[in-house]
Amino acid sequence: MTASDKPFAADPPAANALQLHDARPFFEKALAHGVAHGIIDAAKLATMNTDAPKGMVQIARYFGSEFLRPELERARDRMVNLISLYLLESTGGDLHEAAISLRDNSFLSRSKGGSDMLKRLIAMPESSNFGMGGYADAETPLLAVWSLRSHAEYQAELARRTQIAAAIEAARWLAEAYDLDEDALEEVGADAEAVIRAGLLLQALAPKAADWPNAVVFEKIVAAHRKKQTAAGALKVSLPSGLPAGLKAAVEAQRATVLADLPRLLDAATPLRNLLRPTSGFRARYFLLDDPLAEVDDYHRSLADLDEDGADDPQPASKTWAKAVQGNEDEPSLLTLFLCLATGTPKKTVLTEKTAASLVRKLRKSGWQPALATDFIRAHAAGVRQADYVELWNSFVQESQATLQSDMDYQMHDALALLRRECHVAA
Repeated sequence: MTASDKPFAADPPAANALQLHDARPFFEKALAHGVAHGIIDAAKLATMNTDAPKGMVQIARYFGSEFLRPELERARDRMVNLISLYLLESTGGDLHEAAISLRDNSFLSRSKGGSDMLKRLIAMPESSNFGMGGYADAETPLLAVWSLRSHAEYQAELARRTQIAAAIEAARWLAEAYDLDEDALEEVGADAEAVIRAGLLLQALAPKAADWPNAVVFEKIVAAHRKKQTAAGALKVSLPSGLPAGLKAAVEAQRATVLADLPRLLDAATPLRNLLRPTSGFRARYFLLDDPLAEVDDYHRSLADLDEDGADDPQPASKTWAKAVQGNEDEPSLLTLFLCLATGTPKKTVLTEKTAASLVRKLRKSGWQPALATDFIRAHAAGVRQADYVELWNSFVQESQATLQSDMDYQMHDALALLRRECHVAA
């Protein structure tokens, strides 16, 4: 009887009693169990002793060279581990069943079984991002790593990749319902979870929609609900009809996020344009098509509406604005400028790490005046852009104030991370 077959002490084990830990590979334990219980006879052992060196050489050749002793020793470890992985997975860790498997099958077939398990694992998606597919030439180095991993690590990774695969399949199913080609998802590197969330949100907000929306179309859908003062509770966020049973768990896992975001999305007090800007945290959780032409058309249409209403010509940006932004009117650069204005710091559209840290220290010591940036926008920005810039700035102030003024962030790690994410901070 092996150490794993009987307790360390004869007395009934107490809750905190110590027991022997058998650290041998599972293959070795199964082999010893089979010999001790007469399952594996001398003839079978002799066959194994003949096959083992052949297997070691094959594995060493596959991963490197069969002529180097270190490679052969590593190949032995790989072979033992591959057999252990296969026996543990196929028998559920039952020593008796594992011994019978060794008796009834060839030694090399059990090693191949473990290798096939790992190949299937490696072939599964490692990331839920559609743009991060694997490469065929990566199988060998990955197999070299995983052939020395434990069964617990294999099971954990299998569970993780199974969830990812289900999310990708669910996202693919939702996209197909709106005639959204998978190539488009791969091209922009869409995350499967973001596709699922957007699909659930689209079904709730526009159940009759036939196409996947871009940001402009989605903004109009939400704006219509805000105008009607639709309550979040009045919208149904449910699993799509016809969704395959095997994908329901993957979709259900994203419902909580959608339900949590819906009230804010419908709240007229929350600037919608800021929620949907490309760098916002909300936008990162939902996949919308990028369509620059649609955004340009929407912009020109808004100008045409001003002309039709008989409004005065839009106010152009002032020379002061042009000098301050220096042609950098992307959102991170503008937020950097506004933050400098609010803290009384020299106007810049890009900060160094040192300057950013100095700005945070000044803000925490003397406070800031967000209204100064708002006044600057209204006095100097182009008239047609002022409302958007004010919304952008107000959203930043609302979301970042607690972090920038936190007394608990002694080393300014959180504050600086926020500035790197939202503003323009050069490395």
